[in-house]
Amino acid sequence: MNAEHLVDALTTRGLARARLLAHAPLAPITTFRIGGPADVLYDAISADDLAVAVTAARALDIPWFVLGLGANILVGDLGVRGLVIRNRAVSHHVTAEGVLWAESGAVVQDLVLETVRAGWSGLEHYVGIPSTVGGALWQNLHFLSPAPARERTMFIAEVFRSCEILAESGARRDVNAEYVKFGYDDSVFHHTRDVILSARLQLERADSAALHRVLQENLSWRGSRHPWLAVHPSAGSIFKKIEGVGAGRLIDECGLKGFRIGDAQISHIHANIMVNLGAATAADVRAVIQHAQQNVMERFGHILTPEIGFVGEF
Repeated sequence: MNAEHLVDALTTRGLARARLLAHAPLAPITTFRIGGPADVLYDAISADDLAVAVTAARALDIPWFVLGLGANILVGDLGVRGLVIRNRAVSHHVTAEGVLWAESGAVVQDLVLETVRAGWSGLEHYVGIPSTVGGALWQNLHFLSPAPARERTMFIAEVFRSCEILAESGARRDVNAEYVKFGYDDSVFHHTRDVILSARLQLERADSAALHRVLQENLSWRGSRHPWLAVHPSAGSIFKKIEGVGAGRLIDECGLKGFRIGDAQISHIHANIMVNLGAATAADVRAVIQHAQQNVMERFGHILTPEIGFVGEF
């Protein structure tokens, strides 16, 4: 089925034609700014709309992928077959008891600023990290916070109460942390085709001025250790953590900071981050990844395992 026929078929399944785009460029809507087009891109504007889109793709038996802010992924140069659903379901509110309900496309940065301004604590550690709520749960969003935890890693699982999912069976249901099985850079959503529709997070009352100080410290700490995304597009950390060693440290000790192939470069600031200098391709990034893996294995005997997702055709 070609892209135009796919648009027609999806329209008959309840998707708004005005929000279906054939041969849609994906690079501009990823943080790496890399990758080919989607056969069809659809903007889902509510949790119900997201569920309809996924259900339609399943019924038509076509490949589908849910895209948030496009962080932590590398899209292949040949693009993505089937349907890419951009999650723009952003409704949210906080109850008097401090329960934040948010649809899965809500942007964490927006929620951080709103909740801090209102004197709610729980999300301030994730300021400056590009993620939607769905992506945060999928990856168990975390940050090595300098304040007030003094370099304790903070996890989104710590404030998680429940989420609504569209299960592989097609049923919508609420699930708790026992179901989600949060791990380091991991959750049940890595291993199923469940789709997160919305989430409930438990916040606590705190002094807004104190929370703003935490924001400032975290932003300063992060800014000194990570390349500025607006100038040097990246997907965040490329490799999974190696306990007690650190993937970035191993790459750095191989002398690979600044190593580049094409316009894909290992950052001078953080050796576990690769940046797009302007015209990098997915092939460039994969070549740099393989070079880092080979060097670390030869020198230290450690296997570097990518934590980013590889999406589409390479």
